[in-house]
Amino acid sequence: MTTDILDRDTPFTSVDDGYHALSTNPLDLETNWWAINIPERRLGIWLHAAYYPNAGKVRWRVFAWDDKGADPARLAYYKIVDQAAMPPDPDLRDIIFPEGGYRLKMIAPLTDYYLEYQDPDRSFAIEVVFKGAHAPRRATPGEAPILHNPHLDQLGLYTGTLRLHGESIPIHCWSVRDRTWGPREGAHAQSQKYAGRPTRVLHPGGPRWREIERERGRGRVQYIFGHSDDQTGFLSFVRPQDGDAEGRSPLNTGWLLKDGRFGWIDKSRSWARVWRDRDTGWTRHMEVLVTDEEGRRLEAEGLAMSHMCEHGGGANTLMRWEYEGKVGWGEDQDRWRVDHFAHMLHALRSRR
Repeated sequence: MTTDILDRDTPFTSVDDGYHALSTNPLDLETNWWAINIPERRLGIWLHAAYYPNAGKVRWRVFAWDDKGADPARLAYYKIVDQAAMPPDPDLRDIIFPEGGYRLKMIAPLTDYYLEYQDPDRSFAIEVVFKGAHAPRRATPGEAPILHNPHLDQLGLYTGTLRLHGESIPIHCWSVRDRTWGPREGAHAQSQKYAGRPTRVLHPGGPRWREIERERGRGRVQYIFGHSDDQTGFLSFVRPQDGDAEGRSPLNTGWLLKDGRFGWIDKSRSWARVWRDRDTGWTRHMEVLVTDEEGRRLEAEGLAMSHMCEHGGGANTLMRWEYEGKVGWGEDQDRWRVDHFAHMLHALRSRR
């Protein structure tokens, strides 16, 4: 797919299982991301790779986190390799990422995939099959934070085995994968409308820490999802920058899955509200209202089960969601600049 497609309903094709021809922008990259959970262990697992075609380099990561530690040194497992040289003309449909990376093999176009990774020195391994529950859905072109980079999300069933500290643990979960291609870093990482200007808040008022969270031009990104099966769940980006003084942040793009049928989110009638832990600043509890364009609604309450903080600011949080008598699992990916997060946390901890 090319980057000039502007319709959210434009389908992806089998070409989109491979790497794309991008521009000469050195910040162009192409990602693949796989999110897995093991609820009974409070475990979240990521496999992620970002390929920079104009440099011929890749950064890949594999990590697993639980409630025993959140920073890279204390995670259940963490491995990152940066600036690894990619072979010429790599084929994402069947690839082993260099310098010990994971294997990704397409089984059926746009639907089924096999992933495998081993680190014998750490007694860690994972082998899973992802079976998509639907055709990949395109993030609405022009909507932040994706804007005009093609981006797909897909719900599916992961089955397989994790080997952690020498123990074999079965994997059976409903979760998502995504892919993005285009420029994302440097000046593309946040809005340039506010570059060099004092921060401002669209809707002043309310608790000071929430007001700081709503400062514009800070590059805040929040991505939430939760599913119980292929019948019920949601996925969306949150826009804290556009939130109100009561702490409700509108949802921007994504889906409501109800009775097995997907609907596009109505961003004017969908929101999320976060309560944060006073010690860490990370998500503790969330309320979410998802309304689709047909008027169907889902009210969800989420509790944080474990956290992973890779860069010292916000965290990736494994979330347990309840909605309509069901329990679902997913994540709250809460990305901040460290200086912005520290400012918010100071206000959250303030006694005066």
